[in-house]
Amino acid sequence: MNKLEKIKKDNINSHIPIIMDDTLEKIYEVIGDRKLNKILEIGTAQGYSAICFSKMINENGIIDTIERNEENIAKAKENIKTMQLEKKINIIEGDAVEILPNLNEKYDMVFIDAAKGKYPFFLEQSLRLTDEGAVIFADNILYKGYVLSDYNKHKQRTAVNNLRKYIKEVQENTNLKTEILDIGDGLAISKKIIS
Repeated sequence: MNKLEKIKKDNINSHIPIIMDDTLEKIYEVIGDRKLNKILEIGTAQGYSAICFSKMINENGIIDTIERNEENIAKAKENIKTMQLEKKINIIEGDAVEILPNLNEKYDMVFIDAAKGKYPFFLEQSLRLTDEGAVIFADNILYKGYVLSDYNKHKQRTAVNNLRKYIKEVQENTNLKTEILDIGDGLAISKKIIS
């Protein structure tokens, strides 16, 4: 078992949600042979997806990844160090809602996989932080099938409504070309066609 497989297995055994294989394959396929300069990830967890994304960046490329859970941050740092990617992956510690408005970089790709109820806000910030040609991925967009069903239980209502709002916004935004795929727990892929 290589180091990355071990990190993946440890995450699964600890019940840490990680990017699904088919979702990752689709992202690799969409980006293709392009080597990216900067990737923004909203929701690091323990660093598995950022590590997987590191092969899509160029020699001087950087991944900024935001995480607020201290245990996850500590474990992500450990995993990134194991993979010798400390120079490529930069963990920004804190709440994405507070951090994002203070970022002024331009990213070639954004991967959203954090608080479901905040997806519309993450989208608004992602649009600000990207130019034409960038791709915004939103993971778990169909949320166990609830989003496209008539689900209306109180417990997840805010998350489901905000994911629906996200889908509506990316589909109606004329600056984006969006597809919603039923892979993993749902993946929205929005390519920015006009900045």
